[in-house]
Amino acid sequence: MASRGIPLNNAAIFSTTMEGILYGFSVLMFIGTMWALTYRHRMNKIHRPNVVVACMLLILSTAHMIVDFIRVEQGLVTYRNTFPGGPAAFFADVAQITFVVKNIIYNLQTMLGDGIVIYRCYVVWQSVWVIIVPSLLWFGMAVSGFGAVYSFSKATGDAGDIFASSPWITTFYAMTLGSNLSASGLLAYRIWRMECDVSALRATKSSSMMPIVHVLADSAILYSVTLLSALVCFVEANNGQYVVVDMITPIISITFYMIIIRIAMKKTTPSHSSLSTIRMADEIARETQQRYNVKCTPVEVHITQITHQDDNDTCKPAY
Repeated sequence: MASRGIPLNNAAIFSTTMEGILYGFSVLMFIGTMWALTYRHRMNKIHRPNVVVACMLLILSTAHMIVDFIRVEQGLVTYRNTFPGGPAAFFADVAQITFVVKNIIYNLQTMLGDGIVIYRCYVVWQSVWVIIVPSLLWFGMAVSGFGAVYSFSKATGDAGDIFASSPWITTFYAMTLGSNLSASGLLAYRIWRMECDVSALRATKSSSMMPIVHVLADSAILYSVTLLSALVCFVEANNGQYVVVDMITPIISITFYMIIIRIAMKKTTPSHSSLSTIRMADEIARETQQRYNVKCTPVEVHITQITHQDDNDTCKPAY
């Protein structure tokens, strides 16, 4: 199937530019995330898994950005006059090592981002059964993603070869979309139910968990819309899918960072109860008792004992 839409050399320039803008924004959010995770926290109170995940997302998105720059430099400068067919043919060659490497990085980042959402869902629900469907979709996404990468490495330089891998790539996009939507939906639903259960006991309305539900929904919608756009472009054999896919890599990082930062903002509100550390998944599972200031009124109890004496047939109250 022949590709359509924007020329591939123009798509490479535009996708790298858009990815660079989003990457810069993700770096700023990474700095905010590290501040939220470490500011005023002792070393033994820092949630290290979140720090590790944030750093891994930054490393992967940085590596993807570097590979894209190298690919653009090779296609437009190094091999501009030597590659058969010119820059357009170079960017159409999915067997190029730079194209294979950038897709491996993209697969790893997708697996990491979706895996974190599934883990949060498990911690909040405290049930393996709830995450069975998202986990199966996650495994299917991993298999189809690396199957697509393998098919790229064995392809020829024909411009239509990437669309010849349609079953692998279509399955990858569909399962990634399904995994993210199902896990995010279950996570948001569980928090919403917790909010409904304790709303009548809350001391202040400002301690509501609904802002967390909103940011979870926003991040899921942002990621899902981007994935759906990539899927539609691929099904229509449109070269715009190259642009969208390059934009997804920093978006995965942004959706993770924005949740951590939003929780940190909620933590700093005056009426919000004190939290020892920002542990998004771990906190929500137990904060039903912690984050709401339930007012307790002292109760005074009076106990009266009446002793009956048979000798004088009187009742004497005793306190």
